[in-house]
Amino acid sequence: MSSGSYRGAGAELLSKHGVSAGDTVSISIDGGETMTGVLMPRYESASDSYIVIKLKSGYNTGIEAAKIKSITKIAGAAGTAATKVTQQQQPSPPSKQEDVKLPKIALISTGGTIASKIDYRTGGVRAALSAEELYASVPELASIASVDPEVLMSEYSENINPGHWTIMADRIADKVRSGRYDGIIVSHGTDTMHYTASALSFALQGLPIPVVLVGAQRSSDRPSSDAALNLIGATTFAAKAPVAGVFVAMHAGTSDDAVAVHIGTRVRKNHTSRRDAFESIDVTPVALVKDGRVEMQKQSGIDLVPRGKGKLNLQSSFDSRVALVKYHPGFDPTLVYWLISKECGAIVFEGTGLGHVNKNLFGVLKEAAEKGVHMFMTSQCIWGRVSMTVYDTGRDLLDIGVVPLSDMISETAVVKAMWALANTQDLKKTMQENLAGEMSSAIPI
Repeated sequence: MSSGSYRGAGAELLSKHGVSAGDTVSISIDGGETMTGVLMPRYESASDSYIVIKLKSGYNTGIEAAKIKSITKIAGAAGTAATKVTQQQQPSPPSKQEDVKLPKIALISTGGTIASKIDYRTGGVRAALSAEELYASVPELASIASVDPEVLMSEYSENINPGHWTIMADRIADKVRSGRYDGIIVSHGTDTMHYTASALSFALQGLPIPVVLVGAQRSSDRPSSDAALNLIGATTFAAKAPVAGVFVAMHAGTSDDAVAVHIGTRVRKNHTSRRDAFESIDVTPVALVKDGRVEMQKQSGIDLVPRGKGKLNLQSSFDSRVALVKYHPGFDPTLVYWLISKECGAIVFEGTGLGHVNKNLFGVLKEAAEKGVHMFMTSQCIWGRVSMTVYDTGRDLLDIGVVPLSDMISETAVVKAMWALANTQDLKKTMQENLAGEMSSAIPI
């Protein structure tokens, strides 16, 4: 009998009732409730005091072992129709001979929903899935590439900071320099994935292979999860794409038919929960991954580097003395005075429209410029570019020293400023240079 990696109270309970992971069982719980489902294996980081069953609805639920009165085995794993179908659909792992012929991909796990499981104690989602579990949970990967997984960190993306970007960039650089890999995948939480994609784009210029960030809007143990398709799409692109650089791979639509691959500095999360939350801004996606094929899309205004042509230039330091300030009606200028008092090195403004703020800020902006604070302008509008010569307000801001950043996304701009402040001498010049596709020469109408 297999305990399905259960330990402690969970293993003792299963042994007592003669059931194993994969069996269909009926469980009687304190209070008279009965639940029926397939006994699921325990993930390595899950609690020992819970067992998990998959209900007929497709959802998993955890049951505290101490509250279980009895477990009745309805059918064994070998006799469960659902189990047979699953086994038939899973491709067999490649043989050692076949494995040598497959592209070699490094999978670096940093946390987030794609690497999360339901916490059956609280009912919430927690970072619990290791890179090894992620690989094992998507057997289709075995026919695409030889995947070498590792856990670098386990953080929700809201906890990621510039120090984490440095750790990621340094680890990726080690793998690139080893010459062993055809591509690298970084699993990451979605909330700040576009910030990290920008950070890696600047820290890892001249990449000879693709580095693909991938995440999920819904955890991998939910029936509506996008985790598997996103990971398959990211792996396919990392293994087969003819281009190099930093990219983000996520659902292209709400259905499970394609994954869109975006340039790391031109992508933004535009929805809180939809599976197609990520969109390319002012450019088309680099590629669509469908049915195991990488369909490259026509690009306008962005030059992509061919695979194998780059020479890695690692500059992984970041200076977090940068603020992203969104202007709004009624904005209090003392907030900028506070940033000056904190020795902020640069301020990126999200202005209205073409790049404007109220004239009551002009005084504090002049003082900031005199004290050596670098100031840059982006737009609150998602699409389009800043143009500060159209109206008097914009021209006045230019005279003060506020630097327009064309169509650079504000999140990309704040990350670039952190990177440039730590790695370059001329911040103004560097911010206006197109280093990693962050500014496009043409904007689609």
